[in-house]
Amino acid sequence: MRRLWLQLHRWIALSFGWLLALVALLGAALVVAPALDRWANPQLFHSNHAPGAATAPMEPIRQHLLAEFGPSSSLTLRPPRQADDTLWVRVRGGSWSGTVYFDPSTGAEQGRRGQHEGAYNLLFELHSELLMGESGKAVLTIMAAAYVLLLVGGLVLWWPRSWPPRLRVEWRQGLMRALFDLHRTAGALLGVLILVSIVTGAYMAWAPMRGWVSQLAGQAPVKAPKVAAVVDGQPPAALDELVSRAQSVFPDGAVGYIHVAGERTRPVQVRLQLPDDPHPNGRSAVYLHPVTGQVLAAQRWNELDLGARAVSVMYPLHTGTLGGPVHEVLTALVGLSLATLGGSGLWLWWRRRRR
Repeated sequence: MRRLWLQLHRWIALSFGWLLALVALLGAALVVAPALDRWANPQLFHSNHAPGAATAPMEPIRQHLLAEFGPSSSLTLRPPRQADDTLWVRVRGGSWSGTVYFDPSTGAEQGRRGQHEGAYNLLFELHSELLMGESGKAVLTIMAAAYVLLLVGGLVLWWPRSWPPRLRVEWRQGLMRALFDLHRTAGALLGVLILVSIVTGAYMAWAPMRGWVSQLAGQAPVKAPKVAAVVDGQPPAALDELVSRAQSVFPDGAVGYIHVAGERTRPVQVRLQLPDDPHPNGRSAVYLHPVTGQVLAAQRWNELDLGARAVSVMYPLHTGTLGGPVHEVLTALVGLSLATLGGSGLWLWWRRRRR
């Protein structure tokens, strides 16, 4: 059985190890990438908005973007979260997709960046979908299952005959022996931490997993409400009024995102972060009629189906925001550890092949 586990561990590592190591390295880089992106592009992320100063209305910004990119464009607005933040608007249109940045005080545009432009966007797309869209997310889910087998196989091979185990690295017997000891010891000690990072990433990457979790719990997924037919020519409700009505439903919530669909038959969604929600962007949502402004539904994050509710914990657990700066550092170290395990394992296999 030990020989079988060794073969299984080796061939899974040779098939997926290099890709796991790459994704882990990219994940570690993404922990510090947002801060570096803000530093390198101050024109996009920093405004002159003074604390407590009035903000410009968002409705003129929406009208301006729809006039430029077309009335069927989808817009997702992210209000400022710090005193000097800009207002971000993610545009998904027929002619262009990307993010436009505005000064929240004046509503003036400060810059824009296409969906595939910039080092940060490239890092994120590689890490989250391998530049393959939905197919890449499915591959990442398969990789998560492969890691589970790698972890189980590695623990079986490491399991000592007597306890407590010896966690010593033999540096005096050469580099190969030291790398072998490091690979086994680090895999045994850090394997579960790495597993948490991989499973949470796969859970967020592949949406069908959430449906399976809810189904196993005997719950139906909570869906967005539908909008009754809208008469052509009816002007849409002002965006600022819609946001104000959403905040009146959850007065203690901070607005995380405002999603305006390109189709008028879909509601406007306002996401809010409530004080007890661990998700940094908020998972509670208010859905409003795009023309009348009527509140169609209000969904608190902890009242969603289990599959959707779990995202509130999975996301900050994966990104490291759940436990503040210490957790972010730990998340980066876990990513570097997996990359090191993958690299050392491939190196050991290659050196033994050359003997």
